[in-house]
Amino acid sequence: MIATTTYDYSHLPRLTEGDEKFRARFLSWDLGDLTMTDVKEYLTCKDTVLVPVASLEQHGPHLPLYTDTVTAVHMSKRVAHMIGVIHTPVIWMGYSPQHMHAPGEGRGTITVRSTTLLAVMYDVGRSLIHHGFNRIIFVNGHGSNVKVVDPVLRKLRYETGALIGFVKPYMERYTGILKGLMENPEDETPGWHASELETSQDLAWDERLVRMERAAFTRAHIPAFLPKSFQKKDGMPDVEFEGYNYFTFPMDHHEFVESGVIGNPLRATKEKGEEAFRRLSEHVARGVLELMKVPVAVHTREFVDRVM
Repeated sequence: MIATTTYDYSHLPRLTEGDEKFRARFLSWDLGDLTMTDVKEYLTCKDTVLVPVASLEQHGPHLPLYTDTVTAVHMSKRVAHMIGVIHTPVIWMGYSPQHMHAPGEGRGTITVRSTTLLAVMYDVGRSLIHHGFNRIIFVNGHGSNVKVVDPVLRKLRYETGALIGFVKPYMERYTGILKGLMENPEDETPGWHASELETSQDLAWDERLVRMERAAFTRAHIPAFLPKSFQKKDGMPDVEFEGYNYFTFPMDHHEFVESGVIGNPLRATKEKGEEAFRRLSEHVARGVLELMKVPVAVHTREFVDRVM
């Protein structure tokens, strides 16, 4: 589908004359909307591409399974329009084994094994490098992908010499550029699963998909298989013991929060979601602009091993 959303570019450097001509002629920065002729023309002046990667997983009773993908897609589209770079269609499947719950429960999560996700990311990256892209920036919307992606990022860099980046424009424990935006106090985990931030962003994306009448404040707790001397407050794999976070355990999501929601979504608003998208996308856009200045020498471009 051709992208027609209007974006505000006032906080960023103006697009070049070539960018403006590209926008006027092709209407979209989405690789899937373009022809091979368009891609070839783009590569005569730029070599950067954004690759959104996310997940399809349960986000409690009030948010769509698409929530993490909304983050990756919307951020990539905004950044692409702001600074005039191509983005690919989203890699919508992610590493989410902890969200499967018991068989037959109907949670809806689709997870892929770490090896599958890495293989897909590798093949996408190698295909793009094969065609002439030198800078591949994965825009991630799902926290658990971070646990497994390092090998593929290194493999792409070491094998080709391309600039490979991975950006995480969201908030879990790290507030970062969103400081002061969320109303929930820290103990209500505003950046966590289906809490204030994700609910606000989904409202900004498409409020028809958010069922606020089902939203409820839910706190994480220690899994039953651990002693009560341990504590847990959010969705990280580590747990607190004697006030410190040195222990990590493989836990399923339903073992520490039954509803799928970690935190308080009741203070979410569409306006907060739009402001979060604005702050994060402008930050990412500025970073990508800096990366576009770095000299890159790709030494191995052809994707030879592309069959098995």
